[in-house]
Parts: sequence; structure tokens; C-alpha cells
Amino acid sequence: MKRKQKQNSMGQYAELLRRYLLPQRKTLVVLTVLLFMSIGLQLINPQIIRYFIDTAQSQSSMQPLVTAAILFIGFSLIQQLVSVIATYFSENIGWKTTNTLRVDLAAHCLSLDMSFHKSHTSGSLIERVDGDVNALANFFSSMMIHLLGNLLLMAGIIVLLFRENWFIGLGMALFVIFAVYMIQWIRKFAVPVWAKWRQANAEFYGFIGEHLEGTEDIRANGAVGFVMNRFYMMLRKMLPLRIKAFLGFCAMWNMSIFVFALGNAMAFAISAYLWKTQHISLGTVYLIFFYTELLAKPIEKIRTQMEDLQKADASISRIRELFATKSDIQDGHGAQLSEGPLAVEFQDVTFSYDGDQPTIDGLNLQVKPGEVLGLLGRTGSGKSTMARLLLRFYDPQSGAIVLGGTDIRSCKLADLRKRVALVTQNIEIMQGTIRDNLTFYDASISDAQIIDVLTELGLGGWYEAMPEGLDTQLASGGGNLSAGEAQLLAFARVFLTNPGLVIMDEASSRLDPLTEQRMEKAISKLLTERTCIIIAHRLTTVQRADHILILDNGCVLESGRREHLAADPSSRFSQLVATGLEEVLA
Repeated sequence: MKRKQKQNSMGQYAELLRRYLLPQRKTLVVLTVLLFMSIGLQLINPQIIRYFIDTAQSQSSMQPLVTAAILFIGFSLIQQLVSVIATYFSENIGWKTTNTLRVDLAAHCLSLDMSFHKSHTSGSLIERVDGDVNALANFFSSMMIHLLGNLLLMAGIIVLLFRENWFIGLGMALFVIFAVYMIQWIRKFAVPVWAKWRQANAEFYGFIGEHLEGTEDIRANGAVGFVMNRFYMMLRKMLPLRIKAFLGFCAMWNMSIFVFALGNAMAFAISAYLWKTQHISLGTVYLIFFYTELLAKPIEKIRTQMEDLQKADASISRIRELFATKSDIQDGHGAQLSEGPLAVEFQDVTFSYDGDQPTIDGLNLQVKPGEVLGLLGRTGSGKSTMARLLLRFYDPQSGAIVLGGTDIRSCKLADLRKRVALVTQNIEIMQGTIRDNLTFYDASISDAQIIDVLTELGLGGWYEAMPEGLDTQLASGGGNLSAGEAQLLAFARVFLTNPGLVIMDEASSRLDPLTEQRMEKAISKLLTERTCIIIAHRLTTVQRADHILILDNGCVLESGRREHLAADPSSRFSQLVATGLEEVLA
């Protein structure tokens, strides 16, 4: 079992390196060359010092000593220069690879269906996309190359020590094997704790993000004490995990100090014995000590790289788990929707959010191209669910939804959502310019088009008052906009996309009567040559509807032409008109 887990872990590393690091292969080659140069320089310098000491003992001439000193200083400067350049290339690789991984994770999250996003908070996803990727920064900044380089440096030192004397070479080789084994042994206890810590961290950030977003409701309902209690409970849960994780780190650090002390003691004992028996010179004694100290450097780096790996283990597993999550909503083969207004047809559609109680139950519906459907019903009757199904935020468990004669499951999601527009009462305003908020970064929409649409919607005066025109920055959430202005901007988005079907989910509910009157002309123009579904609670909202559909518990309670239903005293719609639509449907 453990062997299989180890193989899976190595496979995860290999896959990430192949996918994100190999595209930087040219930079990797440069970095590898620099690394070999650095190793060679580190191995040469002690030989120069040994020559300096032995020459100083045996000769009175200063020339060899000056030459040795100049060579030592020159090689040291070159080594430092190579190290700086290698660090630059290493960090550059790490930055590029982690950014590419962030992009892929963000795109993957955006491609997942709404059921996934309902079960994962935005904070936990941010921790996955940013926190886990940050934990891989050292892994990607050529860690594998540096790990190989440190192993080669250790091997080079051992070979040179064998060259000096087999006894000291054998002793240091055993020391290295023991050191690496002990570090790896400690590491296996720390990895599971780091995985739990990363998971707890994601849950914590998810909690913070969710409750900061709902600050207004929390304060208004006096729930600050409850939220803070949850906050402290999560901190109490995280503290033991944090302590255990850093105890693992301390154990590795202390183990390395202990191992280095043993190495120095071994080097001292062997060098003293060999010098006393006149098998080595005084310069060679210094060489052995220098190489022993130098040997500690790659072992220490390997230790820190093992720490990075133990952090990366948890992060890589979580990232792969996220990548392995597949959306239930898949792209179709690419069928194209017809131009112009789209006919809408629900064919015996049944849908349930939880797989138990159906929200939509056996719904059959036909809306002709260019018609306006008024969709009524109590809260929870399935009105907004129909809108989500039309945009394929969810797919029905049975039945089919057809637009313009084409089953929407055969369309590409991007193509479908270009032809179907949804306007809700909750308007999302991003932190960005007016242009970006209206076009969603679609460069094909010209400024002239945007200004014309704003003027038609009665926002011409508002636009002219903007200090930087379309480049004026809007605050996240629309904090510097009134409710009416935000709603009008949402309508402007729809005008600019030119859809064949418009769904209005209580889109005018936030508007004051004066602003709503200004909207009437704009809505009339918007619905020209377009099919529309109006989800409403208010009588005035559905007065322009051609057809009325009343839902109750996901089933059709009543359906027909608005004029016919209004004229029939026995119809449900007629009763709603007579008693006041707002009161009955609330």
C-alpha cells in the first residue's frame, strides 16, 4: 500500500514537471549549465587552499602563494556571480510555472458546474488556486535540478575524498548515507500533518470569505457573536495541527544539526589519525575539514528541499483532486443555434437539486420565436430553476430543453450563453472600468456601440458626468452606483450581446417608479426581435407578456394567452389580477 502511494506521489510530481516545467526547457538548460559550473568551482577552491598551505610549509618563495591567493579570490568571485545568475533564472522559472498553474486552476474552477460552486466557498477555492500554488513555488523553481545538483556535489566531494584516502572517503560516504536516511525517515511523519494543515487552512479562508461577504446581514441580525465563536473554534482546531506541522519541521532541523556534529567529529578523528601516521599533509587535513563543511551545505539544502516536498505533497494532492473534479455539465458537439429570436421548448423536463424532491416535475412548455412569456409562481415553485436550466448551469435528470429546434446539450456552452441572456435583480459589478463591466473584456465591442446603448437606456447624462468616460473605475459590488444605475448597466450588457432569448428574473424590482418608467421604452426595444421570459411577482411586470405560465411545486398550474386568462373569471391568473398579484404570490 505504501509503495503504491509512493508511486502515485512520484507520478504526480512527474506529471506536474512535464506539464509546467518542460515548456521552460531552454531556461532549464541554461540553469543546468550554471549549476555544473557552480559545483565545479566549489570543488576546486579547497584544492587551491590545500596547495597554499602545503606550499607555505615547504617553500620560502611568495610567488606560488600569491598565485594561489589570486586564483582562490578569482574563483570565489566567479562562483558568486554564477550563483546570482542561477538564482535569477531559478526564480524566473518558478514565477512563470506557478502563474501558468494558477491560470489553469482558475479556468478549471470557472468551467465547473454550479453544484460544485454551491458546495465550495469562494475562500476555500482562493486558498486552492493561490495558497496551494504558492506552496509549490520552490518545487517549480527548478527544485529537481537543484536536488540533482546537490546530490552531484555530494558525490563529487566523496570521490575527491576517496582520491585523497580511501579511509576518509569511506567514512564520509557512510556519513552521507546515514544523514539522508535519517532526514527521509523524519519526513514521512510530517507529510500527513501538512496535508491536514492545508485542508484546515482552506476551510478557514472559506469561512472568512463567506462571512466577510455577508457582513451587512450578520450585523443586522445580531449574529456577530455567533460568527466570532465559530472563528475561535476554527482557530482552536488549527492550532494543534500547526504545532504538529512545525514540530516536524523542528525535528528535521534538529536532526540535521545532530548529523553535522557527527560528521565533523568523524572528520576530526580520521584526519587526526591519518596526519599522526603521516599518511596526509596538513593541507590535506584542512581539505578534509573544508570538504566536510562543504558536505553539510548540500545535505542542508536537501533537508530544506525535503521540507518543500512535504508541503508540496499535500498541495499537489489537493491540486490534482481539484483538477480531477469534472463538471456534470459538458460541452456539446457544437450544434449552432439559429439567428434571430429563439423558440423555447421544454419536453417533459424533470429536475431536482438534491436528487430527491423534484423542483421541476414533468414540465412541458412551448414559446414561439419573438413571444414574451410571463412566468409566475410562489417562491420555490421552480421559476428561477427554469432560467438556470436554459443557461445549462444545471442539466435536467430527464427530458430535453430545445432552443430554436436545437437541443441545448448539443451546443457549446460558450455559444449557448452568447445567445441566452439573464438579467437578475442582483447585479454583479466588478472592480474595473465601465467598459470592462459592460463588455466583459470583449474587444470586438466598440466604444461607440457602448455609448449608443447607454444613451438609449437614458444613461447618457450619467455617462457624460463620468470623469474619465468609459475608463472610469467602478467599485466592486457597485458601491458607487445607485440600484437603478446598476440595473440599467445590466440591461446595457444584454443590448451589447444581442441574444436571441432574454430571461428577466425580477429585473426591475430594485428600481424606483420613475426609473422603471424610463426603463419601459428600453425594455420594449430590447424585446424587439427577441424571445423573452419574464419571471415576476408584480402585476406590472407581466403586462407585456403574450403568454402566461403559472408554476406550483414544479408543475404547471395554469398556462395560456394572457388576454384569454385575464378574461376568464375562473382562471388562476384572473384571480391574481383581481386580488393583487404581489400579495398572493409573496
